Amino acid sequence: MGKTVKKRKKTKRTKSPQAIMVWGFAGAIAIGTLLLWLPFAHQPGRVGLLDAMFTSTSAVCVTGLSVVDTGSDFTLFGQIVIVLLIQLGGLGVMTFAAMAFKALGMRLSLVSQAAVHDSIFQKDVAAQFRSVFGGILALTLIIETIGAIVIFIHLEPLKGVSEAIFSSIFHSVSAFCNAGFSLYPDSLVGLRGTGGLALAVAILIILGGLGHNTMYEIMGLAKRKLARNKDDGKIARLSLHSSTVLWVSAGLIIAGAVMLMVFGLTTGEKNAWEIVGNALFQSVTSRTAGFNTIDIGALPVASLFLLTMLMFVGGSPGSCAGGVKTTTVAVWLARIKSSLAGEKEVRILGRRLPDETVSRAGLLMGLAILWNIVGVMILSATEPGVNGAGLSQIIFEQVSAFGTVGLSTGITPTLSVSGRLWIILTMFVGRLGPLTMAVWIVNNKRVNVHYPKGEVMIG
Repeated sequence: MGKTVKKRKKTKRTKSPQAIMVWGFAGAIAIGTLLLWLPFAHQPGRVGLLDAMFTSTSAVCVTGLSVVDTGSDFTLFGQIVIVLLIQLGGLGVMTFAAMAFKALGMRLSLVSQAAVHDSIFQKDVAAQFRSVFGGILALTLIIETIGAIVIFIHLEPLKGVSEAIFSSIFHSVSAFCNAGFSLYPDSLVGLRGTGGLALAVAILIILGGLGHNTMYEIMGLAKRKLARNKDDGKIARLSLHSSTVLWVSAGLIIAGAVMLMVFGLTTGEKNAWEIVGNALFQSVTSRTAGFNTIDIGALPVASLFLLTMLMFVGGSPGSCAGGVKTTTVAVWLARIKSSLAGEKEVRILGRRLPDETVSRAGLLMGLAILWNIVGVMILSATEPGVNGAGLSQIIFEQVSAFGTVGLSTGITPTLSVSGRLWIILTMFVGRLGPLTMAVWIVNNKRVNVHYPKGEVMIG
């Protein structure tokens, strides 16, 4: 009897949406590792098995950290594999599974639809799964195509037609999926004088970091306003979720840029417009993608700490970005405000939040902080003896991996084997979310037992 109960519990846990997401991403990483390890995927002797695993994890988890140079160490086949892994990880493994099922005329199970819901939509879409799913795929393709065209226009005079075609597609997908992978060893530092290209990349990053649900909602709102032929008396508005995402994202971009200019960029440029442009670009990319137009390793410690905080926040729920997410921070801060004011309700933009949402936000923040503290301790123990990395560099590298950002002060290629394995695990946890991993690992069964009350002094 005991064995039967245990077996049932295991089966139930294995078929959970969290389990499907975990194994789906793990499977994609494994396949990507094998493909990138093939002899014709890289230059002879430049990419080992651990390098291939690191790159595959970074691509599927849309991070951008790399221990080898994407543009020179991988062949065209390897680069195509990387961009496909980025697209796969950006939209989510379950999204492509749904696309395959739809092409074969098959239906996803309710559990699988729940996995898609958890990774992308952040709402109940059982009734409108196909229409919303198709709309998001179409919107993604349109945005990436337009982005590739704009990038090509600016790259073609510099790189030539043949190189610019693939490079524009690669960077457009990488930017919209918030991956940060670049075919150039200095990312976009050598192209920062091309303002139009940097602007296109920044817009792609912002759109990809808003979340598929918010993007779809904005598109639907625009359609309703454009197609309004008669006044039905209804005022078209965004949901509380999307409004919060937009307000917090805009605030972080502006505040981040201003503080970067105050702390210093060390760009070496005296042109005020270039300084403002670099500050805005780095404020955008530091939360979600790993592109950079300045030398990150040369930044002052204050600027590095600011970028670290932005990377920890990350993008928005249901997007290609990592981090704890903009809405989580908004709910967490709203809870602190209500507690200090002695209010019983937690409110955002004039709306009361459910207790479960507030509790999940606090739990997610706690898990994220704990994971990064452990990560800094591990890297502090493994890396100084290998390459003399400082504490600020280690903290930056850890949070960059957790936020699936991909920015680095330059220590990624020199990480030890232990350090690389930890960063791989951190990118994986950061992409899926620490709360998803915790729910999958820990038995979520509720025990209705009340223990005696006790008092503990705090503060």
